[in-house]
Amino acid sequence: MTQLSRRTALGAGLGLLAAPQLAPHQAHAQAAQQIAIATGTTGGVYYPLGGALANYLTRGIPGVSATAEVTAGSTANFQLLGANRAQLVFGQVDAAVDSVRGAGPFRGRVVPTRAIAVLYTNRMQVVTTADRNIRTMADLRGKRISTGAPASATELFALRLIQAAGLDINRDFRGRERLSPAESTNAIRDGKIDAYFFVSGVPTSAITDLAATPGTQLVLIDHAEFLDPIVREHGPVYFAETIAPGTYPGQNAPNNQLSVANILAVREDAAPALVTQMLTILWQNREDWARVHSAARDFTLAQQKTAAAGVPWHPAAEAFWRNAGATLG
Repeated sequence: MTQLSRRTALGAGLGLLAAPQLAPHQAHAQAAQQIAIATGTTGGVYYPLGGALANYLTRGIPGVSATAEVTAGSTANFQLLGANRAQLVFGQVDAAVDSVRGAGPFRGRVVPTRAIAVLYTNRMQVVTTADRNIRTMADLRGKRISTGAPASATELFALRLIQAAGLDINRDFRGRERLSPAESTNAIRDGKIDAYFFVSGVPTSAITDLAATPGTQLVLIDHAEFLDPIVREHGPVYFAETIAPGTYPGQNAPNNQLSVANILAVREDAAPALVTQMLTILWQNREDWARVHSAARDFTLAQQKTAAAGVPWHPAAEAFWRNAGATLG
C-alpha cells in the first residue's frame, strides 16, 4: 500500500472533468493527472481503504497519480467534492442525500454528487466503558459525550440519533466534545468524556484500541429501537443491524444498532471513461482490498442497488454495474 497523505486541506482545481481524448504522445507529454481521494480520519475505515485505492489507481491508469487525503469524514468530503477539491470521495448515504438536496449542512449549496459504487455498511457505535454505568441511551443524560469530528458523518448521524432518543443536545449533557475517534478513545481513557459516537465499518481501530486497554471493559449501547422515529424524520437511509459478540476484545453481547450504507462518489461531470477505468481496476482488486480491511468483503455485486446508493448513479457507473451482472433495482 502506498504511503498515505496526511494533508487535511486539498488543493483546488484537480480536474476529473470531462475532457477530449488525447493521442498517446500528447497524454505522455502532459503532467500526471491528479486524483484526490477524500477519505476520513485515521482511526476509521475510509482511511486505509482509500490508501489502497490510491495505489491501485496510480498503478493501473497510465498518467494518473491518485492520493488518499485525511479529512473529517463524509460531510466534509461532499463539500470538497462540491468545490472540486476532491475528485473521488468516500461517504455515507445520509450525507450524500443531503448534498444533492442542498439540505442540512449543505443548505443552499447543492452538490452534483453521483454514486459509482456501494461499498459496505457503516455501523453507528455508541461507545462507553463499564465503569461509567451507562447501559442505555437514556443513561447518557447528564454525561460528557463526543459526537464526532466537525463535518463528519458521525456528527450528522449522532445528532439525529440523539434527537430520536428524546435527548436534547443543548440541554441534556454535562459536556459535548467534537472529537475524532482516536481522540475520543484517548478522552475516555483520560476521564474527560463518558461516551462517544462513531459510525464506521467494523471492527474499527479506535474502538479496538479502547477495548484492548488493560482494565477496560468495552460497552456498546443498543439503540436500534429508535429506527422508526429517525426514519420518519430523515427518510429510509438507515436500517437496523447487529454487531456480533466478539467483534471487539471483551465484547460479550450483541450490539443492536443502526446502520447506513457507504458509497464511492464523483461529480456529475466526471469523465465517463475515467469512471469506467476506476471501477474496472477497483473491481479487479476487490480481493486484495478486503485484505486491507475486512469491511471491503461486503463490496459485492449484490450491494449495487440504486436504493442503497441513495443518490443518482453516474451514468458510466450504472453501465459498468449492469454489464457486470448487477441487478440495480
